[in-house]
Amino acid sequence: MKLSLKRLFLIVWDIFSIGFAGMISLWVLYDGQFMNYVRAIPSYVFLLLLGTSLFVFLILNLYKSVWHFASVIELKNVVIATFSATIVDLVIFTLLDVPIAKSWYLINWLVLMTMIGASRFFYRITRIVVQDRHLFGRTRENESRVMIIGAGESGDKIAREIVQVGKLNKQVICFIDDMPTKKGMRLQGKPIYGDRTKIKEAAEKLSIDEIIIALPMIDAENKKELIDLCKDTECKLKILPGIYQLVNGQVTVSSLRNVEIEDLLGREPIKVDLKEIMNYVNNKVVMVTGGGGSIGSELCRQIAANGPKQLIIVDIYENNAYDIQLELRRKYPSLNLEVMIASVRDVKKVNALFEEFQPDIIYHAAAHKHVPLMEDSPNEAVKNNVFGTLNVVKAADQYGASRFILISTDKAVNPTNIMGATKRICEMIVQTYNKHSNTDFVAVRFGNVLGSNGSVIPLFKKQIQAGGPVTVTHPDITRYFMTIPEAVSLVLEAGARAKGGEIFVLDMGEPVKIADLAYNLIKFSGYEPNVDIKIEYTGLRPGEKLYEELLMDEEGLQTTENALIKIGKPIDIDENVLFSHLDELYEAAHDESENIKYLVHDLVDTYKVDARRDPSKIKKKIIREAAEVS
Repeated sequence: MKLSLKRLFLIVWDIFSIGFAGMISLWVLYDGQFMNYVRAIPSYVFLLLLGTSLFVFLILNLYKSVWHFASVIELKNVVIATFSATIVDLVIFTLLDVPIAKSWYLINWLVLMTMIGASRFFYRITRIVVQDRHLFGRTRENESRVMIIGAGESGDKIAREIVQVGKLNKQVICFIDDMPTKKGMRLQGKPIYGDRTKIKEAAEKLSIDEIIIALPMIDAENKKELIDLCKDTECKLKILPGIYQLVNGQVTVSSLRNVEIEDLLGREPIKVDLKEIMNYVNNKVVMVTGGGGSIGSELCRQIAANGPKQLIIVDIYENNAYDIQLELRRKYPSLNLEVMIASVRDVKKVNALFEEFQPDIIYHAAAHKHVPLMEDSPNEAVKNNVFGTLNVVKAADQYGASRFILISTDKAVNPTNIMGATKRICEMIVQTYNKHSNTDFVAVRFGNVLGSNGSVIPLFKKQIQAGGPVTVTHPDITRYFMTIPEAVSLVLEAGARAKGGEIFVLDMGEPVKIADLAYNLIKFSGYEPNVDIKIEYTGLRPGEKLYEELLMDEEGLQTTENALIKIGKPIDIDENVLFSHLDELYEAAHDESENIKYLVHDLVDTYKVDARRDPSKIKKKIIREAAEVS
């Protein structure tokens, strides 16, 4: 043990305390005969008392505690150490037949425990007193005034750390707790102001700068309600991530995080027992197209963790593919990993990959997904989404894959944009091939994914960092949202439960207003919406609609073992019409036809082409229809 200056001071103090406790105990017992009794005791007895006590303190680690964080645990250690030292002295002095009254041991222990404990807690007590704003002339004008929501174990730990660590530059002012019996009481010397209805009142009255939600077991609905209440104040907001922090003893100020948009979804996250469902990828050859994207890369991470025989990542974007390759090779050095740069539009390359690797399971995530960009380049959407999917579907059928899982979107339902319409055609292809193939073909349909490449949240964050404005297309536009882990868990469960032909749909709760997301993101970034950073409405973009749907009118719902995952019933599709129109669509897309959207409409009759945006298209459509009649 390194002998620091603090430890040396404690040892010197303990030597004094041991001697003083022994003498004062004799004085209490013998009063006037005190000095006569001391002269009668051999000098080695005092040396023995000193040596045994220090030895016991040393082996019980009394010099290894961090005493400026002294707590009940340290107090317990002092009690045990001093009691043990007294028992050792009792045994040794009895064996040596030292003439001393038995009551001396009790008095000695009480005095010694008091002096040893006082020395250990003196630093902490002094620190707390000095930190009080009313003493020693210290002002705390620059410190953040904190309200903690949750006067339980987590709130207590957060408050204690704020008091102990002066560099945090925070000061706990009050607590909020919904338990009626706690109102008016104090925790860490600070008042429990009231329940959640008092948040705004307390924030204004006590000039609160920052609110910390220290409720690791709170459900999603209550969390959203609390956040909405805090949003009405001018305070910064932090939140404790979850119950695992409490279980692992990680409840610290450093474990707090900013409130994220997913906290505002108002529903519990989708939970899937991946260990139960991921056995089907074990020892299988798995291919992920678009494996470098936000969804594809997370799929690859989950698959890699569950012992596939081989994982093949196919992506046209080399940077994305390289990033996930480095990550997986670092985390899973024994993984049989192949990363292939290829386009799903290249039918020869797709067939060559299937012939070489013979995949058992295919996750098809490769697609163009940006709605406004695809409106300007509809032929590219058709080439990549429709015929790229058709190439992979044909290869999966030809080379005997056991399962094929298509990543689809809620924009495929009654689409108003070319991207959604092409994804609906992909669903039709998958369901049609499933009728005639030994491969189980399924699709997975979900909404917007928070944090994915191209999603609205990263865009908002960039706009906020640039000082605004934050752009929203329409004040009433709504979308269904889910997190990347939720999206991936849905895809994986679909692969595990696939029987063929299903469209799996996630119950994502209530849709969320994009304008609310923008407002909240500005607020939780520490700015005042429309004061510090403006929100501007730019108008609906080409192909964009106010709300999305998860099911078409013809589709019913079947339940699964996971109540939040449904199955849309397959819709009858005229196969002859589908494939004849696909041939026509292929030629038109590669001829760069300006009528491509109308040809897509011929396949997807729920797709409404907004001809108003390009009046010339109306004339072209009339000419085409007249030619067909003649």
